[in-house]
Amino acid sequence: MILARVIGNSVSTVKHPSYHGHKIMVVQPVQPDTHTALGSSFLAIDSVQAGVGDLVMAAREGNTARQILKDAKAPFHGVIVGIVDSVVLQ
Repeated sequence: MILARVIGNSVSTVKHPSYHGHKIMVVQPVQPDTHTALGSSFLAIDSVQAGVGDLVMAAREGNTARQILKDAKAPFHGVIVGIVDSVVLQ
């Protein structure tokens, strides 16, 4: 799982049929401090109704995305699996 911040939406008029009806978000992995960027941003399908600015948990592995979205043949790679309420560092 990857801790990430939603930084934008992706809009496309031409897309694979598996993507119809799904919201595609741009997510930026972040450090546990929730503000410092960590690596490159990537696209993820929103399965939890996240919005721009939300701190989320994302998976960047195709099999996980296909299992969560219940589409075994779809070309999904990243998926948002949860919205994070808070992070406690100890």
